[in-house]
Parts: sequence; C-alpha cells; structure tokens
Amino acid sequence: MTGVLSASSRTVIERNAAYLPAYSFMLGLLALTGFMAVAVGVDKLPEFAPQFAQYKSNFAVPALILHSFPDWFVGVAFAAIGIGGLVPAAIMSIAASNLFTRNIYMHFIRPDCTPKQEAQNAKIVSLVIKFGALVFIIFLPLQYAIQLQLLGGIWISQTIPAVIIGLYTRWFNPWALIVGWGAGLVAGTWMVASLGFQSAVFPLAVDGLTVPGYAALYALAINFVVSIVLSPLLNRIPATRGSDKTQPSDYHSDAAPSASTTDQVGLAVK
Repeated sequence: MTGVLSASSRTVIERNAAYLPAYSFMLGLLALTGFMAVAVGVDKLPEFAPQFAQYKSNFAVPALILHSFPDWFVGVAFAAIGIGGLVPAAIMSIAASNLFTRNIYMHFIRPDCTPKQEAQNAKIVSLVIKFGALVFIIFLPLQYAIQLQLLGGIWISQTIPAVIIGLYTRWFNPWALIVGWGAGLVAGTWMVASLGFQSAVFPLAVDGLTVPGYAALYALAINFVVSIVLSPLLNRIPATRGSDKTQPSDYHSDAAPSASTTDQVGLAVK
C-alpha cells in the first residue's frame, strides 16, 4: 500500500508488482525453517530449555541453526538474520519518507519544490524515521514494538475502502470514508487491546456462537458498513462531496507516465 502511494509513476508500480511473486516465494522458503525446527524437535532439547523459556517460539530458528551447523556458520547465519532485519526497516523508512514527501510536503507545504528538493526532503525524512525507530527500540519496552506490529496490519487495512475501492467507484462520500476509516481504526485497536495485545485473532461472539477471526477483517467490515450507510446521507450535502481531479488518460496503462501521476496519489490520500 505504501509502495503504491509513494510511487513516482505507474511504471514503478508495474515493475514492483512483477517482482512481488519472487519475494513471496522466498518468504515461503523462509517459513519452511519453522517446519524444520518442529521436525528436529529443538524445543525439547535440554540445552535450549532456558532460551525457550525466555523467548518462547521466537527462539525456534536460532535453536535450529545452533543445533544443525558448525560454529563458524552459525556466526554467518546470525549475521544474515541481523542484516535481514535491517533491510525491511530501511525499505519501510524509504517508503514512508516518499509517502510523506509526495502526498503532504509537495501538496500542502511546498507545492513549487523542484525534483532535487523533493529528493532531498525524502532523504531527510527517511533519516528521521530511522533515528526515531532506533530510539524507540533502545529506550522503550520491546513489548511496545510487538503491539505496534499487531496493530500495523489492522490500521493499514482500513485504507482499503478509500484507496482501493476509490479507484473503481465515486459513489462513496469522502467524509463517510473518513468516518468509516476512524471507526475501523478504533474497533480494530479495541479488539487487540481486549486481548491484551497478545494476538490479532479476535473471538467474535454472535448469538452464542464464537467465530475467531483476524481483527483487521472485522474492523474492515465495520469500516465498510459505516461508509456505506453514511455515503447516501452525506451525498445530499453538496459541500461534503469533494471533487475528482483525475482524467480519463490517468487510468490507461498504455499512456506514458505524466506529471499528474503524483496528483492521483495525493487525491487518493485525501
């Protein structure tokens, strides 16, 4: 989602979408290490009992590496894990900085900025985000990071009605989408908080039947219901309808990328 909203052109989105299956395939291979740890039974080995008591299942893959490889390769593997943890953090900080620069800085703070100034601002924001993340990890309890990880997927999912559905229909009222987005955020956060931030699987009780499900989906359903109910009511008020600045050429992939691409992105966020 952040990659789409921060892309400079449709060509970038097409290229990244083409590479995404390869990335997903590698994640699938990485997930197999968990099955290997289960097959080996590293959680039952006495030498790893203290670590499993402290880190629970998070220690499964490190235990598998320690059990299966010589010391020199264990060092290489652990270094790879450390680098692997830094890579997505760097990618996310770059995406967040581009998202801020193209959708807030260029549209509301400095609309006349040059491409060089845009790039410079993105670099500064990316550095601030990295520094903020480092401060967060060092000085705040680790549990906060785990809680935000649970909430992150729930929060970003609530942009689907405005960003994704908004590409196909103008029926939704902008203010109804904002209220639905807020309702989804509050509901999803409450679901995870009611579970003590230990899980994102919320047991929904309906007429005596309990249906466990991903809190993001339940919150998204609330988001859609609120947006659908409020849209026809607010559409009766002309001042709340907003305006559509896109052009037919913006929706044809065979057209050359134009300067209006970033305008589409800004409009999607607004």
